[in-house]
Amino acid sequence: MPPDVPAVVPRDLPTLPDLTVQADRLLHLGLLTDAAAPAPDALRSAAVRLAQNAPPGSLLVVHPRHLPPSTLAGHLVRTVRTRGGEVERRGFVVEDFTDVDRLEVPSHVHLPAADVYAVADLDRGDHLTNASPDEAESALAVAGRSPLTLVEGMQWVLQAPDVLQPGHCFMTIGSRPRKPDGTFDARTPALWISRGTGRDGAGRRGAAKVGWCWWRNRHTWLGFASATRRTDV
Repeated sequence: MPPDVPAVVPRDLPTLPDLTVQADRLLHLGLLTDAAAPAPDALRSAAVRLAQNAPPGSLLVVHPRHLPPSTLAGHLVRTVRTRGGEVERRGFVVEDFTDVDRLEVPSHVHLPAADVYAVADLDRGDHLTNASPDEAESALAVAGRSPLTLVEGMQWVLQAPDVLQPGHCFMTIGSRPRKPDGTFDARTPALWISRGTGRDGAGRRGAAKVGWCWWRNRHTWLGFASATRRTDV
């Protein structure tokens, strides 16, 4: 761990609405088009049930088998100020992340098998900025926290767009790309705000960007999103 990374940093994160409100947002956006995805009544019932045990501020998550990153990306909408006024920018996946829907979860990250579950005590991991993913993984383990998967992080941004702020974005090291030999490769998925340069294009300036970084590289503007627990009961 870099010596200048503090143990704790005060958080100022947007408040998530009730789980039932989050369910209604997913349904309003028409995201659950998979034939095997939870029906509207089933999703609402799951949200009501989970709200009985999940603490306030928890995130409702639909399992990635029903909501892959490529489906979610375009629904991550941020309002951006331009010279012509405010405009909405839709999120996107970087061009070279062609295997974004095939990410796997490391064995130490335990996802519920249920179609719908809740994630409690979210943290953006600002105190871990300037740590590498390798270093952050160890720090989260010591703290008893579990790193978010990419789909969990994207659903967090979907429900609370302001969780992404300039200079305060995050990696999701609960998801990793796997190589043909069975080992994980060095790419690490992350969510940040596009500057509208290069292949992104000026029309994407301020949009939520799904990209990747290297496992042993450090970034001063990327934390590591995590939670204390996931529950499907």
